[in-house]
Amino acid sequence: MDTKNSAAEGPELAEPYLREVLGTAGLAVEYVRAEGNTLYRRGEDGGEIPVADFAGGYGSVLLGHNHPALVACARELLDVGTPVHAQFSRHPYANRLAAELNRIVHRELGSTEPYFAIFANTGAEAVEAAAKHAELDRVLRIATLREELERSADRARAAVAAGEAELPARIRTRFGIPTGPGTAAALAELTARLTAENTARLNRPPLFLALEGGFHGKLGLSVQLTHNAAYRTPFQALAAQARFVPRDRPEVLKEIHAQERGVVHALEVTDGHVDVVEREFPVFCAFLVEPIQGEGGIRVLGAEFAEAIQQFCAETDVPLIVDEIQSGMGRTGTLLASAQTGLVGDYYTLAKTLGGGLAKTSVMLVREARYRREFEIVHSSTFAKDSFSCTIALKVLELLEADGGAGYRRAVERGAALRAVLESVRADFPDVVKEVRGKGLMLGLEFHDQSGSASESVRSLAVSGLFGYFLAGHLLQVHGVRTFPTASAVETLRFEPSVQVSDEEIAQLEAGLRDVCRLLRDGDGTRLAGAVAG
Repeated sequence: MDTKNSAAEGPELAEPYLREVLGTAGLAVEYVRAEGNTLYRRGEDGGEIPVADFAGGYGSVLLGHNHPALVACARELLDVGTPVHAQFSRHPYANRLAAELNRIVHRELGSTEPYFAIFANTGAEAVEAAAKHAELDRVLRIATLREELERSADRARAAVAAGEAELPARIRTRFGIPTGPGTAAALAELTARLTAENTARLNRPPLFLALEGGFHGKLGLSVQLTHNAAYRTPFQALAAQARFVPRDRPEVLKEIHAQERGVVHALEVTDGHVDVVEREFPVFCAFLVEPIQGEGGIRVLGAEFAEAIQQFCAETDVPLIVDEIQSGMGRTGTLLASAQTGLVGDYYTLAKTLGGGLAKTSVMLVREARYRREFEIVHSSTFAKDSFSCTIALKVLELLEADGGAGYRRAVERGAALRAVLESVRADFPDVVKEVRGKGLMLGLEFHDQSGSASESVRSLAVSGLFGYFLAGHLLQVHGVRTFPTASAVETLRFEPSVQVSDEEIAQLEAGLRDVCRLLRDGDGTRLAGAVAG
């Protein structure tokens, strides 16, 4: 294995268990340099070994490692001493970035409604910001509803006091109000009951909707919106809960709404009678959707299901958060992958390539109709919205948009070349490869479940929980190709290289995948694991 002698460095204290797992799969190598679509790992002799990078920083380096224009921009910013810590001041560079994002979003959506920007550092933080903003909006809407309920009760009391309204017997019977007391006393008792009942209902915790297979981060809130139970379950007591919707089953949306919808009772005076009517209140905080599920196996959201989600959110007034952290920023040929399906979000989250592989930055966009300006006071981030990251992000957009969007077109063209190779491998090994999925430079290759293989060595890899990692280790150690399985679907290998990926690197990947497929077909799990161990 290609790892440096840890004894010379002292004990491993930086996530030692993770390093042990990576070592088991042959992935615990040290990378010492990066350029274009190539990472250079440290060899046994201390020299550099080139590796074709098809992992691409989990989608963070669409433009390539250390892109010369971005490096030059970063150097210039550092040379002039650009401020990083200038919180609570004007940030014109952040405003320019927000304006440019709006310009592109408006072009892709065919709309003019402004999207306000809240900046953060990572994708998970952007998701948390969107979820927090949606909850603030929900809380404020509920506060408005509480006031409306109080005003309607005041109007009913005034009408009864003026002798203009009576409390019908059917209402008394419905709510168990004795027939003896006069109207004013009966109304007071009814109001007290309804107020207590409404208060209990309105204090109900928020509920999020998300798709099965979705991944939205591993922070306290975002992990509860991530479907993978291994990530979510240990922390269920910490944050709001979610209902997970099966993919491509729009009928389930109506079922969940019927099960979870919340109603309160309001008093209403009509034709001289005090009546009780139902008012629905916002139980659902937001619906989170990835246009392409990254960690869920590179699964593309279908146009019909996207339309059903859009319609459901419109009919039930549930805000839609479109998570573009891995699929966005041009990886599929447009800034927003969701724009290709016609999906329009109330919120968008962008990260990864937004920082060009150099700056750690992300953004949450929320459309004007939903925006709550109070959020700017109750939410903040020390490193967000700084000159360095915003200027780098502006340069990234400039590079994507240059020459009439050549960066987007390059992603589509390179993605088509890569997909053709993956489809060729699938066609030649249908008993090993199940499916090719994805768009542009966000592709996945799913292998058939090997837990029933006639080969004991292959079965042991399949049931280890690290099946895809062993395949990735073989590709790295034997073929100089870097990739990983998707986190929640380890039988799917991901391919998210940069637009600089060459035909030679794609051919290198093809040779490695064909080798892996032959070994699986031949039941030679020992050689797969042996290459890793060696």
